[in-house]
Amino acid sequence: MVTRTVMKFGGTSVGDLNRIARVAEIVEARARGGGGGGVAVVVSAMAGATNSLVELARGAAGDALHGQAFDDEYDVVVASGEQVTAGLLALALRRKGLRARSWLGWQLLLNTDEAHGKARIIGVDNPHFSAAVDSGEIAVIAGFQGVDRNGRVSTLGRGGSDTSAVAVAAALQARTCDIYTDVDGVYTTDPRIVSKARRLSRISYEEMLEFASLGAKVLQTRSVEMAMNHRVRVRVLSSFEGDVPGEDAGTLVCDEEEILEKQVVSGVAYSRDEAKFTLYGVADNPGVAAVIFGALADEGVNVDMIVQASARSEGRQNIVFTAPDREAERAKARLESLQEKIGYEALTVGREVAKVSVIGVGMRSHTGVAKTMFEALSGKGINIQVISTSEIKISVLIDASYTELAVRALHTAYGLDAE
Repeated sequence: MVTRTVMKFGGTSVGDLNRIARVAEIVEARARGGGGGGVAVVVSAMAGATNSLVELARGAAGDALHGQAFDDEYDVVVASGEQVTAGLLALALRRKGLRARSWLGWQLLLNTDEAHGKARIIGVDNPHFSAAVDSGEIAVIAGFQGVDRNGRVSTLGRGGSDTSAVAVAAALQARTCDIYTDVDGVYTTDPRIVSKARRLSRISYEEMLEFASLGAKVLQTRSVEMAMNHRVRVRVLSSFEGDVPGEDAGTLVCDEEEILEKQVVSGVAYSRDEAKFTLYGVADNPGVAAVIFGALADEGVNVDMIVQASARSEGRQNIVFTAPDREAERAKARLESLQEKIGYEALTVGREVAKVSVIGVGMRSHTGVAKTMFEALSGKGINIQVISTSEIKISVLIDASYTELAVRALHTAYGLDAE
């Protein structure tokens, strides 16, 4: 069986012609030194191109841009950025004497639903695609785009090119899906905050999913979910390193069973895009929570941490939850419109908060993880406002001004500092 590899390059990696030439060198090295295996390359639009295309679409459609009568044509406009990159990289590869061709979403038959601008992938359905890759022809695929059931161009939304790459890797049953970015892997925390942060050689799907959902910008949540569902091994690499990355470079995202020595805590993540909502004196009646969070869901607000506790008044309760700060005004307006229906006494919204989380599959089999976290934060005088947990994660909400102090304290407390 031919060994296939998928490579993906983001917008900064293909930001100009010089960078595209650098990408062509990396792809050439893989194609010529890969032992005869097929290579498919997924590309994003050149850095800044999508934003420019969005502005063009806004100029043409005005305030009506995001209505159902407009969103399919919006996708036609914004998907063209990836088409340009795919063509340019295919040209650069041909200049090197390699067989290469570009594939657009509709040619690949990367089928999606009809939710334009945020479409979900159904599958890849071109029977000739894998044969072309196996023949030695390098497939250069425009990421972020697909085709819906009506034959219309669709786009996948934020992180769409990563998700495209994983879908292609799943369809090809590829050995790996190498995602090249402007960082050389996944670190135990943000190196800009903690100079002793270490690059992880391997991380489990579950841990990476938590990292992605808790503020880490390396991979998007949807791409990690798809990789986990289809058991696609993903490697995060840098396209800016001096040499072509070797087999041991970057961070491999894989099954937990592939990681021989599991850390209790693999890393510390943080997010400053948080707002804290407190509903005081909510009537303690069945269905009230369903009304509150159903209304927020209808409004497109993504609720995260939720805490419910009895209020001082009999028959009343207080409900605290968090949501992205960018959605705070919309959420507040919706809750205020429901005050009479919900029957709450007061609503406060705190905007200067941050979420800090510790993540690790080793938590499943070790005790005292929470104790270490709370003692480390207490030792720095950091007050915890909200706590939430999962099997492999503990998150706390704190005052935003203490974010960096908290990250550094926890990184040290769990022994993650590099020697």
